[in-house]
Amino acid sequence: MALYPATILMTEFKAILTLVYVLFVAFTIVVIVHDKRDPVKALAWITVIALVPVVGFVFYIVFGRNHRKEKLFSRKELRDQKQLERMTQRQLGEINDSNVLQKRLIADNRDIITLLLNNSKALLTVRNRVTILNNGKETFASIIEALKAARSSIHLEYYIFANDKLGKLIARILMRKAREGVEVRFIYDDVGSWGLSPKFIHRLRKAGVEVRCFMPVAFPWLTSKINYRNHRKIVVVDGTVAFTGGINIAERYMGRSKKLGMWRDTHLRVEGEAAHMLQSVFITDWFFVSHRQPDNPAKYFPRVRIKDECLMQIVTSGPDSDWASIMQAFFAAITKAQKHIYIASPYFLPNEAILTAVKVASLSGIDVRVMIPSRSDSRIVYWASRSYISELLDAKVKIYLYKKGFNHSKLIMIDGVFSSVGSANMDIRSFDDNFEVSAIMYDAQITAQLEAEFINDLNDCEFVTPESWDDRPARQSIYEAFSRLFSPLL
Repeated sequence: MALYPATILMTEFKAILTLVYVLFVAFTIVVIVHDKRDPVKALAWITVIALVPVVGFVFYIVFGRNHRKEKLFSRKELRDQKQLERMTQRQLGEINDSNVLQKRLIADNRDIITLLLNNSKALLTVRNRVTILNNGKETFASIIEALKAARSSIHLEYYIFANDKLGKLIARILMRKAREGVEVRFIYDDVGSWGLSPKFIHRLRKAGVEVRCFMPVAFPWLTSKINYRNHRKIVVVDGTVAFTGGINIAERYMGRSKKLGMWRDTHLRVEGEAAHMLQSVFITDWFFVSHRQPDNPAKYFPRVRIKDECLMQIVTSGPDSDWASIMQAFFAAITKAQKHIYIASPYFLPNEAILTAVKVASLSGIDVRVMIPSRSDSRIVYWASRSYISELLDAKVKIYLYKKGFNHSKLIMIDGVFSSVGSANMDIRSFDDNFEVSAIMYDAQITAQLEAEFINDLNDCEFVTPESWDDRPARQSIYEAFSRLFSPLL
């Protein structure tokens, strides 16, 4: 029986559609492979695109492009870049000087210090006074005190700045200081601070606050900018007092979340040379969002009068840098550990390098303890994080599930002398995609304080044994497996 013309046309159309489908998938896969990204992440994207080619391709354009390779922003445009280069090269020379190496903390950590000088030009600072802030109440009380005392400049940048009771209070302080003649500059992330209304921003600007949005996203589903966010939390007042860590500006960080219970977090107040480094990070980010550089940058870096000593490097990472600097610092520190490694992260999705380093350290007899929340504000990340527990337990890593509420602290402490507090989670997004900042400290006293709080938090945790973990419902392991499969895309 002869085919009707319409049937023939439909058959030819299906053949053409199939050919376009195959070519489309093949082209996208070539693009992903050419991107030279992590093989695990590449395979995850290839799987998504092969299963749902059109939708998968759109998701890849929005979420998957490798902006570290494309360099969203080059620091070389900054006029003080040459000075930073000179200072970095000078410290690289000094770090090998016999007199400098007589300082044990420098000698013992010379490899990590050198790494961070090379991969992110993170200058080693010495004259610093550091105060650990163990919750939102301590943090905001200290920040508000510093803001009210500001005389010349206030610089803030946050991933989340909520238009709630706390956000309004901070905003009123900023507006009052701006009216008094203090230079106030504020960077907010457009995705993290999605709830900020034009009216809120207008009031700030009308009062004299300079406000910039980090990579505005008009249509989140149509732009890759949604995937590369400014996750940094920085406040610098008068170039002398600075704050950084894991706490955003929102009421839930004050202590209690309706959904997750008590909110546990860690922040730092820093005075001294490291405050200058955080000031440099802000000024760099301000140039990115405003395309303006300070006419007289020296006034933002007043003479350091702090006599206390705490060795610290302020490390940044993101699509504006050539290297995954923070991840490399964590990897180097973990691989050289001799006694113990304590890690707290709300989102534990390590890449293969960090995961292997942690397991090797534990199998080598080092006391490795990892604390993650027993509940999360992201269901997919929650299950993906739990998917790592079995293999960590097999490697004798001690796993603790924080049950008192939600532990949002981002900490790593090693051997009582190395510690890190910052915005970076122990996950692929923080390592590769987001703009992050961490304070790396080589100091026994500060590390001891952080470790004491970590040990205290263990009292509010469930210790996971291999037996209890094996007894969990089978459906949970299925959730974990599927979430783990797509975790490189998160």
